[in-house]
Amino acid sequence: MSAVTSVNLFQHRPFLLYLWSRSFSRLSSQIAAVAVGWQVYDMTGSAFQLGMVGLVQFLPTAILVFAAGHAVDRFDRKRVLQICQIAEGLTGLFLAWGSFAGWLTVPQIFVAMAVFGVITAFENPAGAAMLPSVVPDGTLQRATALSTGVAQIAMITGPALGGFAYAVSPATPYTMMSIFWIVGAILTGFIAIERSIAPKEPPTFADLFAGVGFVRSNPAILGTISLDLFAVLLGGATALLPIYARDILDAGPLGLGVLRAAPAVGALMMTVVLARRSIQRRVGMRMFQAVIVFGVATIVFALSTTMWLSVIALAIMGAADTVSVVIRLSLVQLATPDHMRGRVGAVNFLFINASNQLGQFESGVTAALMGAMPAAVLGGVGTVLVALLWMKLFPTLREVERLE
Repeated sequence: MSAVTSVNLFQHRPFLLYLWSRSFSRLSSQIAAVAVGWQVYDMTGSAFQLGMVGLVQFLPTAILVFAAGHAVDRFDRKRVLQICQIAEGLTGLFLAWGSFAGWLTVPQIFVAMAVFGVITAFENPAGAAMLPSVVPDGTLQRATALSTGVAQIAMITGPALGGFAYAVSPATPYTMMSIFWIVGAILTGFIAIERSIAPKEPPTFADLFAGVGFVRSNPAILGTISLDLFAVLLGGATALLPIYARDILDAGPLGLGVLRAAPAVGALMMTVVLARRSIQRRVGMRMFQAVIVFGVATIVFALSTTMWLSVIALAIMGAADTVSVVIRLSLVQLATPDHMRGRVGAVNFLFINASNQLGQFESGVTAALMGAMPAAVLGGVGTVLVALLWMKLFPTLREVERLE
């Protein structure tokens, strides 16, 4: 049954175009993460400056996310997504031009990352809200797993491409990601939305923050996305990969690409399992268990001084994170009315963005104070403790039996 469903989804043209469009965007984002991380650390040698990359992306997102969610619910989500991809492509061209000409500075890189933060505040809620509108009824859970799997393929190839391209020249990865974003924008334009719900009533201040009220009123959703926030915020060891690649593992930019890709390899393997055998029972407990495994694998990675063990630990982190992601995204989408998916998606994205980018900042600051290895170990221990605490604070989430 699951195999048939997968085949039907891949033959469904709107969903297929959506997959390709989002994959090109994610591919570009992963290339940018490798290129910017290595370039900033290479130019400054500062763990604090490396952490600042996450902060300058997060701040504009945090400021705009509620307005972005409301815009996604009021306007054509496909056009919002397409405009965002075009803007990202142009920003990538700026970085490519500056790197090629030799005038690009760290403050200018930070400005570009802040622009990316503004754009993604609109892009991610729009992309998430579109998914239920491009799949047949009754296939959302499997579509979420398949979408996650294809995204992981992009996350595997993106860091490898980014590391290889940066070894050629700093301008090369930025040129590549600009092309991919433009291609994604073109594909987005061909997506046929089957169910459109954008309301036309005049917006109110209460509408702007309706997503917050909805999340607060649903303990399972609140517990799910807040768990992701604090667990990944503390367990952001991947932000320190440039330090590990250069100073601990002596792997260089190509090695950084391999390390960046390792979590996605583990995530893709887990996605194959979930696409064939979805989680049928005790989904809440399975999510907590996955977060604990993520924390333990983070500790192993933090203490590793060999490339092979670091890659294995990162792959396990990616596999465990995929279980959490599929449960969280399915739970949020299935529990949210379609006319509110943009605003609820904006709240969800704010939590995800905070966990990733503030986690990058936290890891950079902690590494600057006590060193990369102690900072990563502390983050892994914190992740495990948060999972155990959340099991007590959100019994409703722990007792969720099925995704229905």
